[in-house]
Amino acid sequence: MLPGGWDNRTFRLGDELSVRLPSNEGYVLQVEKEQRWLPMLASQVPVAIPEPVGIGLPSERFPYPWSVYRWLPGRSPSVDMLANDVRFAADLGDMLAALQRVDATGGPLPGPHNFSRGAPPAVYEAETMHAIDLLGSTIDAVAVRDVWEAATATAWREAPVWFHGDVSDGNLLVDDDGRLAAVIDFGTSGIGDPACDLVIGMTAMRGDAREAFRERRALDSDTWARARGWAIWKALIVAAGLAGSHSPDSEAFKARRTIEFVLEDHRRSQ
Repeated sequence: MLPGGWDNRTFRLGDELSVRLPSNEGYVLQVEKEQRWLPMLASQVPVAIPEPVGIGLPSERFPYPWSVYRWLPGRSPSVDMLANDVRFAADLGDMLAALQRVDATGGPLPGPHNFSRGAPPAVYEAETMHAIDLLGSTIDAVAVRDVWEAATATAWREAPVWFHGDVSDGNLLVDDDGRLAAVIDFGTSGIGDPACDLVIGMTAMRGDAREAFRERRALDSDTWARARGWAIWKALIVAAGLAGSHSPDSEAFKARRTIEFVLEDHRRSQ
């Protein structure tokens, strides 16, 4: 089995294919979505994305539909590359900008299929406030609330655009030269507000790399404020233990670091 996200388990199938299976019923809607939309998106973005070649039917052995994809070579970028590689940051920004330009007609609006990515972050207001209360004095609650209030005070006023929904190190592949080679796992993709795709720019990138990513994305300060909302929501629920059994101590520690990174980015924006 290959490394997989919370929503899937991935297996290599021979030399040219991989199999992706939803880890529970909540992720089943992503299968049909990827099968329908990935072939259209593939021709309009500058790096490789998964190519569906078949769909598996539910059976007694596995109760959900599942996907077969063309194998994409590459490796995940290192922490240092994400933080400091200006070329990589620029390439990723260009990829996401190209995705945003794809015709969104008929695309999947925010909903259960992607856990409301592309909607205003206020959709998770109750979870966020509960996590702040649980974490109490272990976080700077005043500053965190400031971030959340800034995020929920704005909205995407343009037509819906395509976004990936989970731009993270595990969903990016680089080639032997360290160039961005592929973006994978479009399970939380859709059309709407692209703010969620900016999170990596404040939580993983530093210095010149962060500025290169921001320049290539060319989105306004309100969109970045909403991105901080998405980032702080996810970090808070993981740190507070509200994200289920996939939040061991190491994940909670990383979540607290993310909270600090978001607060730092918020202060820089003032």
